[in-house]
Amino acid sequence: MRRALLASFLALAACGGGPSAKNAGPATSRISRSDTRRSVAVTVYNDGFGLVREIRDVDLGTGRVSLEFRDVSSQIESNTVHVKSLAKGHPLSILEQNYRYDLLSPEKLLKKYEGKKIKLQRWNKVIGKDEEYEAEVLSVNDNQPVLKVGNEITYGFPARFSFPEVPANLIAQPTLVWLLDSEAPKQPLEVTYLTQGFGWSADYVLTLGDEANDGSGMSTADLVGWVTLRNDTATSYENAKLKLVAGNVQRVREALTKSASMDDRDEEVTEKKQFNEESFFEYHLYTLDRPTSLLSNEQKQVTLLEGHGIHVHRQLIFYGASYYYRGSYGQIVSNQKVGVYLDIKNEEANHLGMPLPKGTIRVYKSDKSGAGQFVGEDAIDHTPRDESIRVKMGESFDVVGDRKQTDFKQISDCVDETTWEIALRNHKDVADEVLVYEPIEGDWEILSSSLPFQKKDAHTFTFLAKVGARGETKITYRVRVRWCS
Repeated sequence: MRRALLASFLALAACGGGPSAKNAGPATSRISRSDTRRSVAVTVYNDGFGLVREIRDVDLGTGRVSLEFRDVSSQIESNTVHVKSLAKGHPLSILEQNYRYDLLSPEKLLKKYEGKKIKLQRWNKVIGKDEEYEAEVLSVNDNQPVLKVGNEITYGFPARFSFPEVPANLIAQPTLVWLLDSEAPKQPLEVTYLTQGFGWSADYVLTLGDEANDGSGMSTADLVGWVTLRNDTATSYENAKLKLVAGNVQRVREALTKSASMDDRDEEVTEKKQFNEESFFEYHLYTLDRPTSLLSNEQKQVTLLEGHGIHVHRQLIFYGASYYYRGSYGQIVSNQKVGVYLDIKNEEANHLGMPLPKGTIRVYKSDKSGAGQFVGEDAIDHTPRDESIRVKMGESFDVVGDRKQTDFKQISDCVDETTWEIALRNHKDVADEVLVYEPIEGDWEILSSSLPFQKKDAHTFTFLAKVGARGETKITYRVRVRWCS
């Protein structure tokens, strides 16, 4: 029986039978570089990472193959890599995946040669050529090798080091290595992975026109939006299909560090709208309508949007504080600066209406000579269409305010009544409006006021005061507050 079984097994092996007989033996080595890319697409997210999807034509041969997939991002998240064959019948099986990131450097090369012999060349000016020494690398610490040269132990030896070869486990650049079973010699591979080192932000330039003379603070403006991209991955992606995702995408990961090199700048200026926007899950996706190259350690700017004749409302706001109503104070502030804000409606009727990614908006206005001057900047959050943007510009030079408590009366342990006077002074040659914002806690009631007030919410009321040119306006009101039920 044993002889019959052995004869059957030998016959089966001789015929190439068995599920893995064709892949027996050592794996054939293959290398794939970026010059075999058929296409590449990069999707960049707000939070400093990107998704790379590239297709390469690869010559694998058949059988067991060890494929080195080079020219990947130096900050790749190796656990996110997905590879598949696009050939019909899926003639590829992935057995193992490795990520090699032990990159070649002088210190690592010396480390690999600890306990081994290397050559030293030192220039001898007397004989006019290099002298060669043989040395043993005893140890390497802080890039300082300790050597045995002849019978002496030394360090800081002034010479050029020569190595017979690069160790097999040191590589020049990050590389993915797969152990594959291939059934077709040539096939296209699609490789997708997430990587740190990408990032994008939106930058907006708002140019203000002349303001109306009626004291309303209304004017028109032009808005240009830029996308600022950066690629810190140490890998270039030429002619890439570029997409941007705006929104707060949840990720489960440990904190990662990254280094940013933003010295190089490549600006592409055009008046054409280049990004097509679409809703994507609970986010927004912006697709560039042409391929672009994302070169290593590069910052690039591309136009996102343009809007002309946008209605802008300049608003002066004088803020209070909720703790003012909790005690007896007297004069609280004098010559307090009044904040300057711009309100913009992001709607089609206002020549906008595109979902605006978060970013920085910078505002310019022409002086009397026609030269544009910078007048302020602020950060804006992701803003859907038909929502408003409020941009803080700074503080007014010529409009100031005083606030004092003119009466305090404790009605009971839980109830207080206070009377307030707010004086707003306008030192400009034109009239203006100031919105007085009063935060307040507890159960409150305005008993009397010199101007109409508006209840904004349960803990805020406002007054809108007109202040004449070089004039002053005073607001007085009395409020009752119940602190406990």
